[in-house]
Amino acid sequence: MKKILKRIVLSLMGLIAIFSAYAWISGKTYLFKAVWYNFANIDDYKIFSNTTVNTGVPQPWHNAVNYNKINYPDSLNQLMEDLGSVGLLVIRNDSVAFEKYWDGYSDSSLSGSFSMAKSITSLLIGVALKEGEIKSLQEPIGHYLPEFSIGTKARVKIIDLLTMSSGSDFDESYWNPFSVTTDLYYGSDAYKTAVNVKMVQEPGTLHRYKSGDTQLLGLILEKATGQSLGDYAAVKLWQPLGAEHPALWSTDHENGHAKAYCCFNSNTRDFARIGQLMLDSGKWKGVPVIDSDYYAASIKACGITDTHGKPCDYYGYQWWIDPLHPDIFYARGILGQYIIVIPSKKTIIVRLGKMTSMTRERTVPKEVRWLINWGLS
Repeated sequence: MKKILKRIVLSLMGLIAIFSAYAWISGKTYLFKAVWYNFANIDDYKIFSNTTVNTGVPQPWHNAVNYNKINYPDSLNQLMEDLGSVGLLVIRNDSVAFEKYWDGYSDSSLSGSFSMAKSITSLLIGVALKEGEIKSLQEPIGHYLPEFSIGTKARVKIIDLLTMSSGSDFDESYWNPFSVTTDLYYGSDAYKTAVNVKMVQEPGTLHRYKSGDTQLLGLILEKATGQSLGDYAAVKLWQPLGAEHPALWSTDHENGHAKAYCCFNSNTRDFARIGQLMLDSGKWKGVPVIDSDYYAASIKACGITDTHGKPCDYYGYQWWIDPLHPDIFYARGILGQYIIVIPSKKTIIVRLGKMTSMTRERTVPKEVRWLINWGLS
């Protein structure tokens, strides 16, 4: 028995030694962090460097007359609890109609957004376009990133990144510790990782979800504006929208590049401001933040052929669309983070949590379908 245990221990030590040697020799030292933390968590801002997205003058939400008195089905609550929800908020007619929190979280608790950050990055592209810092969505991205100035890469345009149709080989693999997605999440050089892709399709011809496309948008914004993504978001979004609490945008290293495709950390009430902005056609209290054409295109299905050989009817400019209700759109994070906008009901629903259902209906997660049906009722 002792001999067997000794062999097991020696084998494990050997594997650890081989893994460590590979990580150091290959330069992929992010693998140590990836293995240690295993999988993404809604509190991962605590293990990353962050830039603060500062507030201006707060504009608190008002509670509706029927605050927390609207119908909230037991079946929906059970689903929310089964999926590890930490916050659920409903804004209707510009007021808080309902909110509920779990697991010690509150209306001011920070929580990771994961890919909801993609929709925020898209909004910032819209701002930069409106203000002339980006001239056109048809611009080749090589105007901003020299690594995309020759060959097939030179044909990639900003709009191709917005519609996830860059044609790059970025591998959206969340379970493989050796994938480029893991490198982008845990690594310390987001610029190098994002630009070091190869072209496998003609840009603009295939819609395939890739976080790398959004990271490139973030790098373009930093180049075009001369500001960090966090500073630009503060001045152009967080402050004009009257956020009550500073947000944190995680970076690849101290004073480094923001992880544009993920890792914008805030709370239910402040995330709802993004939904209100989009509910009001890209305006905040009547003042345009993005122009009307960009807003309309953002929430319209791109129609580009997807990996199933069908026209994409569920994705616009980094916003998801419900194919069963094409007027309804939402931001979406991998662990069930959502900002759902239901224009016909002047309603925004924010859900933050730790899990998502694996059940999909026309690309829409089960809990989103239930929340949409609740909002429509």
